[in-house]
Amino acid sequence: MAQLEQFTTPVDAVVSRMRALDAALPARDGVAVFNRVYLAVTEAVDRQLDAGRFPDPRAAITLDVRFAERYLCAVDAATADGRPPACWRPLFQFRRHPGVRPLQFALAGINAHIGHDLALAVVDACHSLGCEPGELEDEFDRVGDLLVALEERIREDLMPGPDLLQIADPLTHLLGSWSLERARDATWTAARALWALRRLPDVAEEFTGRLDAAVGFAGRMLLTPLPD
Repeated sequence: MAQLEQFTTPVDAVVSRMRALDAALPARDGVAVFNRVYLAVTEAVDRQLDAGRFPDPRAAITLDVRFAERYLCAVDAATADGRPPACWRPLFQFRRHPGVRPLQFALAGINAHIGHDLALAVVDACHSLGCEPGELEDEFDRVGDLLVALEERIREDLMPGPDLLQIADPLTHLLGSWSLERARDATWTAARALWALRRLPDVAEEFTGRLDAAVGFAGRMLLTPLPD
């Protein structure tokens, strides 16, 4: 247990930062909506770490913290100069739009964080731990399973009403256009590709830029303003 405790401080730090954002932001703010979702995920990972459910807690904590830092850096960039990564810009640009529903904000944030940040976090963690991506696959899958379960709860909690089951409803169409499972699978492939490209920095940079732009495009679609 003493060995595990030395790695808890970074997780506590990112949880504290997200709680501070939760307290500071208006509840309807789009970033606040996503932040509440992500805070719940991070707290769930922390509980599973405390319960010893990760075979390699050091690897799990490193991945979890590197992942969270990507989101927090995007918040800092948006606050400082308004230029977070392209994948995050739609959420920050539309965060107060009255025609965007809370469920859209939550899914757009998950799209940016899973589709772009998680791939880079896997590479960051591999550099920190001196390992290959394959050695983090169990931790990647466990975090992904938590996100899938949470996404299901988000859809239930933030759905405005049963009328959305109508196939003609625009939000129903948007919800059917994006899948966390598919995004997670694509992210794992992207992480492995980036690791393979680490000795070709120009190619890796181009790949990362294109990934960022593509995820940002998907996020902009998810945030399409809808009629009441």
